[in-house]
Amino acid sequence: MSSYLRKRGKKDPPPPRDDSPAKAEEVRLAPISKIIHDDSEHPHKHKQQKTKTKRRNGLIFVLGGLFGILVAGFFAGRSDLIDFPELYTRIFATFGKQRDGLISLQKGEREAVNYDSFSVGLKLVSQGVRAKHPVIMVPGVISTGLESWGTTNSSRQYFRKRLWGSWSMMRALVLDKEGWKKHIMLDKFTGLDPAGGIKLRAAQGFDAADFFITGYWIWNKILENLATIGYDPDNSYTAAYDWRLSYKNLEVRDSYFTRLKTYCEMAYKTTGQKAVLVSHSMGSQVLFYFFHWVAAEDGGNGGDDWVDKYVGSWINISGCMLGALKGLPAVLSGEMKDTAQLNAFAVYGLEKFLSREERAEIFRAMPGISSMLPIGGNAVWGNMTWAPDDAPGQNISYGTFLNFKHYNGTSEYRNLTVEDSMAYLMNTTEQWYQDSVRGSYSHGVAHTTAEVEANEKDQKKW
Repeated sequence: MSSYLRKRGKKDPPPPRDDSPAKAEEVRLAPISKIIHDDSEHPHKHKQQKTKTKRRNGLIFVLGGLFGILVAGFFAGRSDLIDFPELYTRIFATFGKQRDGLISLQKGEREAVNYDSFSVGLKLVSQGVRAKHPVIMVPGVISTGLESWGTTNSSRQYFRKRLWGSWSMMRALVLDKEGWKKHIMLDKFTGLDPAGGIKLRAAQGFDAADFFITGYWIWNKILENLATIGYDPDNSYTAAYDWRLSYKNLEVRDSYFTRLKTYCEMAYKTTGQKAVLVSHSMGSQVLFYFFHWVAAEDGGNGGDDWVDKYVGSWINISGCMLGALKGLPAVLSGEMKDTAQLNAFAVYGLEKFLSREERAEIFRAMPGISSMLPIGGNAVWGNMTWAPDDAPGQNISYGTFLNFKHYNGTSEYRNLTVEDSMAYLMNTTEQWYQDSVRGSYSHGVAHTTAEVEANEKDQKKW
């Protein structure tokens, strides 16, 4: 073989190097006949060997996958978040071509998509309904996917991959948890991008809020039925935003409200019709802030008549206009049940790979989450003996929001109302978090006309 190699390199022999081993020429190589097999002599034998190799590798792959599932089941214990027969289906389907609407992990999710996706739109078409007003959709919290646009060494592997709202998120969470946490959390003191060139931005277009992950749809069904009555990218838009940011910083970093104002004005100019704004969850709070911002002199400077001129109507879908109670335990202790309405697989991943302390830290480093802390205190949510949603004859009032278990008759902690719970949150969390909340939001109640008018000039109270 050495002579064979010398012939191939005969044209330009490399110059000898002084630092080469003195006895390099004494190395003996195996004859080429021992390395390269002649398939012409035993073609059937060689094919059989290749087939056996493929079968062996395939068997090892399948057995390894099943072993991994069994190990996951062992550590999951009695968790009711996973239905393993369904999990098998999802795992093996994922290895093939991923399709929208993979079998979900929960029975309720299967039933939710078990109908004709376009049935509502088709019924409207039969009634003569057609597209008229341009539609602008504002997603809710956690609904919008977040893409990495950083190009530093730590971010290049994630470039233009979604670190929130895709399987890339789950993969990063499992394989690079600390790296994922650094990317998903904002700077604790500025509320903006963290140091080191990390840069996450909201995905844009309809795909931004179409699906959270495969099989868990958000706006997809609405888009399908809007398309049925004549909507398309020319007369409908998705105003996606980075829901981690405080409302003030949405404009500071991304000029979000300036762009939303431009969307509405462009829609009116191109169609001659006022826009219909559709918002969901936190998106409704964002829009309410926008209505104040766009009219204010130190905001959009559009004047008090701007909304009437460019907005035909506002459809508020489950907007948390007075906050969301479950947002408080999320930032207080990292609780996720009912806080993020994700499917079982996503909840399982976030709860199993992140401790309560880690989840609380992450939520606190997302100032947008704290925009949904409950507003109004006891005047809105009730006190120790009364709440507006108490039923007649109810023994225990819903006014006690945080309830502590007492063991052996101890009374170290007393139950807390919403107002008390907010004070408890501010007294037990880090100073940077307290400063972030107090500098961005207000949670009180205005009692006089003078207070309401003064609040119009304070961005924290929009």
